[in-house]
Parts: sequence; structure tokens; C-alpha cells
Amino acid sequence: MFRWIFFLFFVALIEVYAFQAFRTITKVRWVLVAYQLISLLAILYIFYQFSQFDRRVGQNSKTLLTLGLLLLLFIPKIILTFFMLMEDVFRVFSGTITYFVGDNDNGSFLPDRRKFISQIALVLAAVPFTSLIYGMTKGKYNFRVLKQTLFFPDLPDDFDGFTITQISDVHSGSFDDPEKIQHAIDLINEYKTDMMLFTGDIVNTHATEMHPWITMFNKIERHEYGKYAVLGNHDYGEYIDWPSQKAKDENFEAIKDLYGQIGFDLLLNQHKKIKKGQSEIAIVGVENWGKNFKQAGDLNKASDGLTKEDFKILMSHDPSHWEYEIKNDDKHFQLTLSGHTHGLQFGIEIPGIISWSPVQYVYKQWAGLYENLGRYIYVNRGLGFHAYPGRVGIWPEITVFELKKGEKVA
Repeated sequence: MFRWIFFLFFVALIEVYAFQAFRTITKVRWVLVAYQLISLLAILYIFYQFSQFDRRVGQNSKTLLTLGLLLLLFIPKIILTFFMLMEDVFRVFSGTITYFVGDNDNGSFLPDRRKFISQIALVLAAVPFTSLIYGMTKGKYNFRVLKQTLFFPDLPDDFDGFTITQISDVHSGSFDDPEKIQHAIDLINEYKTDMMLFTGDIVNTHATEMHPWITMFNKIERHEYGKYAVLGNHDYGEYIDWPSQKAKDENFEAIKDLYGQIGFDLLLNQHKKIKKGQSEIAIVGVENWGKNFKQAGDLNKASDGLTKEDFKILMSHDPSHWEYEIKNDDKHFQLTLSGHTHGLQFGIEIPGIISWSPVQYVYKQWAGLYENLGRYIYVNRGLGFHAYPGRVGIWPEITVFELKKGEKVA
């Protein structure tokens, strides 16, 4: 009960201050009434949808829309509230000084609000507002192909120049535009790499979410050295209430089968040797292992029979696995490919200048390439989206790797 009281107080505070910002810059009555009415209707819709959330169903189009509306409504208003609250601190301080040591000619303890403060706050609040709208309408399908050339002194000679395409976090249950998904498939096919790897989360929860997209994903062209996949945390159906354990188990088996239906070999704590010429590398696939998520991954089982000298590419959905187990493992996993974080679908990335997202305060490795003692992890930003129905600054990703033998030239 206390949490609800606090939440309602927080919402009321934000609404009051946001309204103060609007009222400072305009006195037109119909504009103010329209603003209040729209805000009220949006809040009522959000509360109603949250009250109707069914844990037996999980995320659907309505919950996606509701969360998007929640962020769209409150993030800009939180910015407004911050500026207006800081101005009130100034007004109280100024009023106190004036009361005791100055002249108070207007008879009011507090000075009037300054219009330019509200104008600045509204301009700044418009940035996340327009960004969130763009993210929900365009950004979620703003696919980017990112290329990485990685150097390894112990890469077998025959694999010098070997190319790999990685996708991750499809979350097919969130898709709503076949034309855009076909565009992503076309981008994947454009690069004609030697191998393709899929690092988990084919659905949000239910195997049926992928059914409308199977034909489209089957258009991904054959890769000479195969297509391999591992499971992500969402593939286990952990986030809803199932009518029975049997139903949950059947869904899990159906999800595992989905990977085969789109042409991927699913590696369940196992590895495959890939032969090219006179050389071999190992593709190692573990089930999901996350510091704060399901820990079904068994690194020892997946790499049984491999040695430190074998060149290994490990697929592990959650990058926290690398941080806590993989990077210091005696078998020396040269390259780990992960996903999971989505870069929170929100942040700022300008190559060579800034790379920031709130998710970096949770995951040390959250997007892109990281290195430790000659061992690398690459965290894919994901192809799809989940929870928030959009992306802002952290765009959906297809990664193309080229493996080179030797040391990287500085």
C-alpha cells in the first residue's frame, strides 16, 4: 500500500510541475484545458492497461504500447519537474533573503516564476519526447550492419579471412511490420558470409510468436559452413504463469524446434568442429547463463574434449557469463559472442566520441567489442525489441565479422 501511495504522490508531483511549466508560457485557457485532458486520459489508459495485465499471457501489442506511452508521457515531464523544482528552490532561497534583508514591495514571499526557465525546460523535454516517438515509429527498424575485423595470432591458417554474420535477440513476438523484417533478411543475405550465428531469444515467451515469421526467416540464404544458434533467457518461458508444468515444457520444446525450422543447428551445451582445408575451429554453444537470470549453461560440458590450443568461438547469450566465468577460463575461449542487453534500446553512440546507455551500470560489457588478455567478447545490440516498443540511439544490429591471423596493427 505504501508503494502505491508513494507512486501516486510522485505522479501528482510531476503533473503539477509540468502543468506549471505550460501555464508559465501560455495563458490560453483552451490550450491548458486540452493539455490537462490529454494527460488525464493518458494516465487513466496506462493505469487501466496495467490493471488488466495477465501474467498468463505476458507481453503483447497492448503492453508494448502502454509502456511506450508511459515513457512518452513521463520522461519529458520528469525533466520539466526537475527544472521547475530547482527554480522553486531558488525562489524560496531568494524569497528568504528578500524577507530578512531586502525590500519586499510586491507583498509576496516568493518571486514570480521566470518564463525563460520554463522555455528552457520545455525545449529540453522536447528532446526525449521526439526521440521516443521516432524510436517507436522508425528507430525500432533502423537496422545497421556493423563490421568488425578481429585479429588472432593463434587463428588456424585456413581460417584467415573467415567471415561470420551474427544476429541476436529477435523477439519475434514484438514484430509488427513484415516489410521491415524482410529488409533485415535482405541485409543479412547481402553479405554472403561463411557462417551465421544466432545468440538467442527467438521469441518473447511463446513459440507461436515466431510462426508468422518462419517463412521469412527461411529466406536467409545457406552459409557454406553452417548456421548455429543458442538459447536466450526468454526462450525458456520463465516470465509468465503457465497453467501447468506440462504446458511450459511443451512450449520450451516448441521453441527449441523453431531454430531448426529456420535452418539453424541449436547447440545445447555442446560444440561442433568446423573443418576448412587442413584446419579446424570449434563452435561452442552454451544454454543461457546469466548472473541474474537462468543459469542452464554448462561451459565444461559444452567444451568437453577441447583444449587451450583449440581455436574456439563461444556463443553465450548473456555477457555476464563472460565476466564471471569465461574470460578467465583455463581453456582460453578466444572469441565469445553474446547479446541480451539490447543496449537497453536507449542511449547515445557516436563512434570514437561517446558510447553511453544506462545499461552500462548493470553490465560491464553491454554493446560492442571488449578485450581481456587477448580474449574477446562482442555484445550484439539485438535485431528486435522488447518491453519498450522502440529504439533510441541504440539501433538494431546485424554484425559481420572477419577473422584475421596475426596481431592487430596499432
